[in-house]
Amino acid sequence: MNIISEVSRSPRREVIGDAELWLGDCREIAPILSAVDAFVTDPPYGIAESAAKNNTRGKAAKPTDYGEDDWDREPCPVEILEWMRASSHWQIIFGGNYFPLPPTSCWLIWDKENTGDFADAEMAWTNLPKAVRLIRHMWNGMLRKDREERFHLTQKPVGVMRWAISHLPEPCSVIADPFMGSGTTGVAALMLGRRFVGIEREAHHFSTACRRIEAEARQGKLF
Repeated sequence: MNIISEVSRSPRREVIGDAELWLGDCREIAPILSAVDAFVTDPPYGIAESAAKNNTRGKAAKPTDYGEDDWDREPCPVEILEWMRASSHWQIIFGGNYFPLPPTSCWLIWDKENTGDFADAEMAWTNLPKAVRLIRHMWNGMLRKDREERFHLTQKPVGVMRWAISHLPEPCSVIADPFMGSGTTGVAALMLGRRFVGIEREAHHFSTACRRIEAEARQGKLF
């Protein structure tokens, strides 16, 4: 498989097992995507968490840690939120408290068991017909459950994304993430036997997602 190392000026598609991965801007790729059952995503909140532009705490991440992107300079466009809601039966949108979304009975709450100056928890808006649900999963600097490797500044744990996907009603076989980042949603989807469609505009994060999803696809074949 060709791992992309430079930013692409036009959308590019990779197929890895049951995953369809796109390098490009989701606004350009949206019109050519096939149907999906659910969007499970963590879009940019517009709070400048990317690279050294982190402004929510005193100590910023080093640019060399996760790249020098500006993907979190602005929040996810409202038209993308509307597209996701119009194009699928179900949606799980992390950071939903930052966006103009309708009232819901079901927020998915992730307690990070955090003792530092990051948020104690993160909230995912959903349109699921159930009550609020909560998971405790440590993600506190170097203290991370299962010692999971970190590839992206705002990466979610695989266990949290598996938990989120598990709340989707059946049948729900095709999961999409238009802000794929390092591919955690895709890894979780493949683990649960779902098909995955992911979009990422930053080439180095796309390359990481391809590697992680390819590794999970190989692992799945072993079993």
